Amino acid sequence: MSEKDNLMVRSVEKAMRILTAFENGQSSLGLTEVAAITGLDKSGAQRFTHTLVQLGYLRKDPESRRFELTPRVLELGAHYTRSNPLIRAAAPYLLNISKITEEAVSLTMLDGSDIVYVYRLVSRNMLTTDVIVGTHLPAYCTAPGLAILSGLPRTEAQRILEQSNRIAYTPHTTTELPVLIAKLEESTHQGFALVQDQIYLNDVSIAVPIFGPRQRAVAAINIAVNKLTYSAAEAVEKFVPLLVSVAKTLSHSNPMPLASR
Repeated sequence: MSEKDNLMVRSVEKAMRILTAFENGQSSLGLTEVAAITGLDKSGAQRFTHTLVQLGYLRKDPESRRFELTPRVLELGAHYTRSNPLIRAAAPYLLNISKITEEAVSLTMLDGSDIVYVYRLVSRNMLTTDVIVGTHLPAYCTAPGLAILSGLPRTEAQRILEQSNRIAYTPHTTTELPVLIAKLEESTHQGFALVQDQIYLNDVSIAVPIFGPRQRAVAAINIAVNKLTYSAAEAVEKFVPLLVSVAKTLSHSNPMPLASR
């Protein structure tokens, strides 16, 4: 964000800082904590939290005097889901995949160097309940992230990988840039991305890019399964044709990935 942006309304930006201060899973925050996380002084934090309470986006506990988000915050996400044409178009297909496979199915989009889950159907076989709609995960170590990056111009995709904070979530997480670039090339060539044990152990995730205008990847659909149920080879054989078919249907003019990217 540029400090010289004369059109930026700083008060709106500060209010959003407060709403996103809860992003690490805190159920409630005191005023001092809000000020520390957002970088606002205590007086400013008090004014903004009071305003958000009056607007219904925050609740202040009268006894503990701590703040928590209210369900009204969910309205913003609901507006986005209802207004996004790709989510609306993809929803029935993903529901069908979920019924056929009984596995976790998701639609993700790129947000900086992360992916964000914009639609997700869970499975009774899923390994974790941490991933819900709105969850951000790094693109470099997720199948949807690599799938989307494989559908971008190579220089752009490589720049995103270089700018990523490449940390190891498990002993198997790939963090070395040359290896990631090789995985990106492989994903482009085969038309899907496959990762194992990158963020969660015993997790196998497969994703296929969805292309928008100008043959740029705009999203990815993926299936995540338990490695104790399916090997990677079994998951590829069983699920890739289904994902490819749906991704092609949802893509703009049904473009195919270009191996020359």
